[in-house]
Amino acid sequence: MHPMLNTAVRAARRAATVIQRASNNLDLITPEKKGHNDFVSEVDRAAEQAIIDTILEAYPNHAILAEESGSRGNSEYVWIIDPLDGTTNFLHGFPQYAISIALEHKGVITQAVVYDPNRNDLFTATRGVGAFLNDRRIRVSKVRELSDALVGTGFPYTKFNNLENYLNIFRDMAQKAAGVRRPGAAALDLAYVACGRFDGFFEFDLKLVDIAAGTLLVQEAGGLVTDLNGEEKFLVSGDVLCGTPRVFGQMLSLIRGHLK
Repeated sequence: MHPMLNTAVRAARRAATVIQRASNNLDLITPEKKGHNDFVSEVDRAAEQAIIDTILEAYPNHAILAEESGSRGNSEYVWIIDPLDGTTNFLHGFPQYAISIALEHKGVITQAVVYDPNRNDLFTATRGVGAFLNDRRIRVSKVRELSDALVGTGFPYTKFNNLENYLNIFRDMAQKAAGVRRPGAAALDLAYVACGRFDGFFEFDLKLVDIAAGTLLVQEAGGLVTDLNGEEKFLVSGDVLCGTPRVFGQMLSLIRGHLK
């Protein structure tokens, strides 16, 4: 394992200890609202600090871009951190959330960790080396037809300017795919595409911290990732479409028909 990836894994496990300890006492947590349907708690902040401390112990000159505390430092190495993707799920005791850590080097995502502490699923990737689940090499599924595909998605929850487009896409996707699921943690949704649990995924308006690690997992597992127009601007726009090579093309064709 690459030394920087090993550091990210260690940081994710430390954050998981904070999160899972708190999950046993959800009634003691007082969440705050950052915006409409956008919550943060002391658990998010404590988990994020555990990650940052672990990374800076190993690489004190690296920069940080974190969900709760923002950016710090100036370096060609930038750690992109979401300490608890799926906070709303966590606060309700719904066990679908994850820790997401990515490393960007000179503008390119090179390392990725997505860790699900409930299932002890550790997804990792190094650019050019491949994607892994608990040390086992993973690939996207072999599904070739949208009609056979299980597709993940995320409903708009803070920005509703694309709601009409989304609902139209969702309607058609539900009719043409084998099934559509909305678990509520984009980092895990992307990891599920990488390991074949989903055959495709799409969502509008995600944050960089949500998708930096997961999209590298998909790419290293042999999947395709673009924005909803088929362009490679997903890390900037936050609009993400990914899937197996054949399913991806059929999803892109469906989605393009609805975009204005």
